[in-house]
Amino acid sequence: MEKLTYIDLFCGIGGFRIAAEKVCTENNILPFCKLSCDIDDYAKKSYHANFGDIPHDDIKKISEDVIPDHDILFAGFPCQPFSIIGLGKGFGDNRGTLFFDIVRILQRKRPKAFILENVKQLISHHRGETIKNIVMALKDLGYYVEYRVLNALDYGLPQKRERIFIVGYHRNINFQWPFKSLKMKPLDEILEKNVNAKYFASEYIRNKRQETHNPIVTPSIWHENKSGNICSYPYSCALRAGASYNYLLVNGERRLTPREMLRLQGFPDWYKIVVPYAQIRKQAGNAVPVNLVYAVFNSLIKFLKEDILKDREKTYGTSGIPALAEC
Repeated sequence: MEKLTYIDLFCGIGGFRIAAEKVCTENNILPFCKLSCDIDDYAKKSYHANFGDIPHDDIKKISEDVIPDHDILFAGFPCQPFSIIGLGKGFGDNRGTLFFDIVRILQRKRPKAFILENVKQLISHHRGETIKNIVMALKDLGYYVEYRVLNALDYGLPQKRERIFIVGYHRNINFQWPFKSLKMKPLDEILEKNVNAKYFASEYIRNKRQETHNPIVTPSIWHENKSGNICSYPYSCALRAGASYNYLLVNGERRLTPREMLRLQGFPDWYKIVVPYAQIRKQAGNAVPVNLVYAVFNSLIKFLKEDILKDREKTYGTSGIPALAEC
C-alpha cells in the first residue's frame, strides 16, 4: 500500500481525521497522522479517546522546524474571528492570526497539498479583502489555490451548515469540486428512540413553542432565531457551540442528544463520547462536517496518489525495491 502522511491542525474532535482515513482506506492508501494539535483540553480528551493520540497544545509554541514532513496539511482554523456570532473581528482577533501559523508551516515544510476550512462569512469579511489576502498569502508560497462555499445539506447530512473550503496544491492540477449528493439522510436515521427525560424542554417552553408554530413535516427540528421567530425543517439549522440550550428542539419538545449532534456532523456511531453534555455541545458546534471533508479530499486524492507513486519510483525505481548501489 502507498502511504500518505498528514498533520491535523486545530484538530478539534477529529472530523478531518475521520474523513481522511476513510478516503485513504477506500483508495488503498495507508494514512499516517504525523502531528495533531488543539488548545482545548476537552477536545484533546475526545481526540485521544478515539484515535489514541494526545494532540499537542498551542500551535504558536511549536516551531515549524520540529514539525515532521507530511504530504498534506489539514486545518479547520478558528472560525470565531470571521463569524457573525464571533463579531467578525478577523485578524484583529488573536485567534484570527493563527492563519499565519499555517503559512509559516507551509513555507517551511512544503507539503504537496492542504485543505483549510472556515465559516462562509470569511468570503464577505471586510468586503472580501480578508479572503483575498489569505489566497494571496497561499499563492505567494507557490501553491495553486481554489476556494468554494459548500453546504452539508448537499452532501448527505440533514444539517444546513455552510463552510468555505480552501484547497491548495503544489502544482497545477485539474481539480474538480465534488458534485452535490442529492440524497439527504432523513432525520429518522439520526434521531434516537426512547430519549432520556432530561433532554426535554420545560412544559412552559414546549407549550409556548407549540402555540406559535405549526410544523409542516414530522419529524422536524425547530429553530428559534434571535428575534424569537420559530421555523422547522426536516433537517437541522447549523449547530452552534455557544447557542442556548433551547436553540434547536426536536419536534419542538427536546434538545438533541450527544449522539444525535455527532450524527448531524457525520461522525460514525463508533465515536466515543467521553466528555460532559455541555462540552459535547461545544465540540459538535465547532466540528467540521465529516461528509464535506470527505467529498473535498476524495476529489483531491488521485493527484496525491500519483505524486506519492512518482516519489517512490524516484527513490526505489519502478520495482518499488531500493536499487543496488553501483560498485
